[in-house]
Amino acid sequence: MSDEKAYQVLARKYRPQTFADLIGQEAMVRTLKNAFAADRIAHAFVMTGVRGVGKTTTARIIAKGLNCIGPDGTGGPTTEPCGVCEPCRAITEGRHVDVMEMDAASRTGVGDIREIIDSVHYRAASARFKVYIIDEVHMLSTAAFNALLKTLEEPPAHVKFIFATTEIRKVPVTVLSRCQRFDLKRIEPEVMMAHLARVADLESAKLAPEAFALITRAAEGSVRDAMSLMDQAIAHGAGETSGDQVRAMLGLADRGRTLDLFDMIMRGDAATALSELSSQYADGADPMAVLRDLAEITHWISVIKINPASAEDPTTPPDEQTRGQDMAARLPMRALTRMWQMLLKAIEEVALAPNAMMAAEMAVIRLTHVADLPDPETLVKKLQDSPRPPPMPGGAPAGGGGGTVHSPRLAPVHSAPTRGPTMTAAAPAVAESQLQVFATFPQVVELIRSKRDILLLNEVEMGLRLVRYSPGRIEFEPAPGAKPDLAARLGQRLQGWTGARWGVSVVSSGGAPTIAEQRDRELAEVRSEAEGNPLVQAVFSAFPGARIAEVRSPETITAAAAEAALPTAEPEVDEGWDPFEE
Repeated sequence: MSDEKAYQVLARKYRPQTFADLIGQEAMVRTLKNAFAADRIAHAFVMTGVRGVGKTTTARIIAKGLNCIGPDGTGGPTTEPCGVCEPCRAITEGRHVDVMEMDAASRTGVGDIREIIDSVHYRAASARFKVYIIDEVHMLSTAAFNALLKTLEEPPAHVKFIFATTEIRKVPVTVLSRCQRFDLKRIEPEVMMAHLARVADLESAKLAPEAFALITRAAEGSVRDAMSLMDQAIAHGAGETSGDQVRAMLGLADRGRTLDLFDMIMRGDAATALSELSSQYADGADPMAVLRDLAEITHWISVIKINPASAEDPTTPPDEQTRGQDMAARLPMRALTRMWQMLLKAIEEVALAPNAMMAAEMAVIRLTHVADLPDPETLVKKLQDSPRPPPMPGGAPAGGGGGTVHSPRLAPVHSAPTRGPTMTAAAPAVAESQLQVFATFPQVVELIRSKRDILLLNEVEMGLRLVRYSPGRIEFEPAPGAKPDLAARLGQRLQGWTGARWGVSVVSSGGAPTIAEQRDRELAEVRSEAEGNPLVQAVFSAFPGARIAEVRSPETITAAAAEAALPTAEPEVDEGWDPFEE
């Protein structure tokens, strides 16, 4: 067998062995150092954070610090383990009998936890403390968590628990309340790039500054991800690794070309944008990756527009920073937010489309066509400033389409009684004092509406031409299509609702227009008035083929808004009702 040492990946080779080696977690390191110095070491810790920020590494450093005896064998607990004594070397190599590391993802049950519970009562075989490191602790079952609670709350003095998890919300609060919690942060880009440069020097590897920036951006704050990507980049470059080589390795489009494509889209230049997209596709760029890069740039420019200092990102080259600041100054926020929403929709479509490139091209076409659309305020101002077209004959513009116009008025329907020869169906005398609440015929109509007799209400509005009205007495001319028994049914319903007799008579002529006819006439007048409005005529001139779809008065809009704002009443439930009584 060869004596050659097997190659070790950078993430393992340069794994921190002391708190001094741990980067980006200054707050946690300071707390632990103070706790060790004051001999206030908790019996349980929980480390949480995203992948690759040092949770398990920190757990092992704590285990070494608890059991380190120093080079001379007389040391005590320390935050600076020596790394040369037998406990330190055994823990580093993962062979210490008293430091047990368990993966909760593969050992989730009560039986696995029972082994820990049964072993905690025995003192450590050779170390100062027995340390149980449980990785991905959120994967334990509910029963396993419950079985651990008592031991976790009052463990023997020689036992320490260290938990690590990426999903702290899945850990029961009863467990969290028994532990000291440390939230490990993502590593800042400046710290990450300096760390990568230091490791590259130790490995005698040459990487361009842009390569470090691309790796840092792709790692998203994870040291392990960054080290693995740099390991791959060193092998990919076979010498000095350039930014283009790392970009090709990561499957990223050239950010400069993506900025060019973004600029073309925001200018509304569809032909050039499609040509650039096709060129990037021919060079190997994934259409989905291109759209995601466009979304990332949209977000980046929007943030720069709100906070210009955010452009000074160490992972972004100076020329890109300048372009981003220029675009943020030129582009309105409404265009950026619209771009963001449409890109999110486009990314969904590309993921579902049978041909990703076709879907991406259609998305670019849509984006270029809406890029220069004005907002409603600008459109109204433009219409107001434009010359008004001469009114068309009759005040009615030509065209069809859709729209809504708010009218300044919408008059209520009034009945104009007239007289004529009558034919009485039923005319009983009724005491006037009993019916004073129904002084006008519209109040009778409201009574029918409040009783929710929709059929009768419809017949009254469309088939009754009022001739004369007084409380308790109605004379009307039937409209064409009115049912012959309308008078009899109306009198019966009113008598039943009011408790008084009503005389409802039918005449052959002299009736006023029905409520429906008056309403239609009023709507026609309001529509005609709206069509004669200069601003509406300007809209018809700017948008040929448009038409008025609805006319609403300010009163109607206010009433609808007030009704929508009313709280929904909760259904009343009898306090004595028992759902299990049946």
